[in-house]
Amino acid sequence: MKYSYLWLLVFSLNFGFAQKTGSEISGDILSNALPISAFATTLFFRNQQKGTLQFAESMATSFVVTHSLKRIIDKPRPNGGRFSFPSGHTSSAFTGAAFLQRRYGWKIGLPSYLLASYVGYTRIKARKHDIYDVTAGAIVGVGSVYLFTKPYKNPNNTFSINKTNDTYWLNASFRIK
Repeated sequence: MKYSYLWLLVFSLNFGFAQKTGSEISGDILSNALPISAFATTLFFRNQQKGTLQFAESMATSFVVTHSLKRIIDKPRPNGGRFSFPSGHTSSAFTGAAFLQRRYGWKIGLPSYLLASYVGYTRIKARKHDIYDVTAGAIVGVGSVYLFTKPYKNPNNTFSINKTNDTYWLNASFRIK
């Protein structure tokens, strides 16, 4: 049980990469890594049951709305497939990014939004979606988070992004009682 989260992460990131480009693979990974990271932050702080519930409600809403719209609208993909609108990868990535921003502020939110935007870019580049699909996915993701998530306020806990030469690093500081 101790390593079940690790196995879940490995399994969720291990889907067929044989025919995909590097940018598409990185977009696939980030579309999972952002919401997994957002969920993980709720496990690091004491008494974060509210944060975990808020994330679960946000992610579930985003998933249900995205996949319902896909079936209802049934827009063809640029590459000829079905169910293009809205982009599920983008919706997932923006749900994770928006949760991090809404809950913990712009210092962690801005880089998260940049990564989520990269996911949208990779979906367009791979001809899986167009700009409308990606924009709708982002709106669904962010909107779902803003319905349920409240900012986390604790003066003992801080996030910062620092730069040393050409290296950026994230510092998380918190106190567990």
